[in-house]
Amino acid sequence: MSETTDSKSFWEHLEDLRGSLIKILAATLVFSVLAFCFKDLLFKIVLAQKDSTFFMYKVLGGGDFSIHLMNVGLTEQFMIHLKTAFAVGLLLASPYIIKVLFDFIRPALYENERKHSVSLVLSAYVMFLIGVAANYLFIFPLTVRFLGTYQVSEQVSNMLTLQSYMDTLLMMSLIFGIVFEIPILSWLLARFGLLKAEYMTRYRRHAIVAILVIAAIITPTGDAFTLLIVSLPIWLLYELSVVVVRRVEHRQTAKSQQLRANG
Repeated sequence: MSETTDSKSFWEHLEDLRGSLIKILAATLVFSVLAFCFKDLLFKIVLAQKDSTFFMYKVLGGGDFSIHLMNVGLTEQFMIHLKTAFAVGLLLASPYIIKVLFDFIRPALYENERKHSVSLVLSAYVMFLIGVAANYLFIFPLTVRFLGTYQVSEQVSNMLTLQSYMDTLLMMSLIFGIVFEIPILSWLLARFGLLKAEYMTRYRRHAIVAILVIAAIITPTGDAFTLLIVSLPIWLLYELSVVVVRRVEHRQTAKSQQLRANG
């Protein structure tokens, strides 16, 4: 811990925190305003999955389709524009936000803690972005194509609201960004000896049941198809976590054996 940090008073630390928060708010505001100004490009991206011209549909195959979105509230489109611009602005500003937060806490860390903290934060951030991208490219498009075109009868046409579409997209993006942190959390718990690969494999069936329950809770639409789509990547992440935990155990075992040999 640095001498400069130790010599600072509580109020000086509070002032540093206030400055960091101002920087974060300013960066988020700037990127949100930029996203708001580029309305056509913004909604060309977020509404891309509503018809078969989305490039991932061509990769996955399937027939042509198009979903008609409608607005039912006087202020709804403007508020959705604001909310979407803020979400995209926050995402674009996130690298700077993480840097500002790390610069604030870095003086309180020892040198070895800083090195491990950088690796941990970067890994968690990359996994969050991968989760958001996986939802945008695969999970949400599959959900939209199935539910948006599903009909109990040809006499009943689908007319989805813009609010429903955007709420589902933003919520699922946040959920999968968090869900993709499972391997990072497993690595951290394994480092502290709180998680064993043996337990994870022994209770795999219990974990699958828990995954289905969690997926049912976090699934915004509540249908069986979306439940399956949400559960599958969580299960794959669980299996990846087993591999991660096993590698941590092997490294710790090898390190212990080396220390005994040197001792």
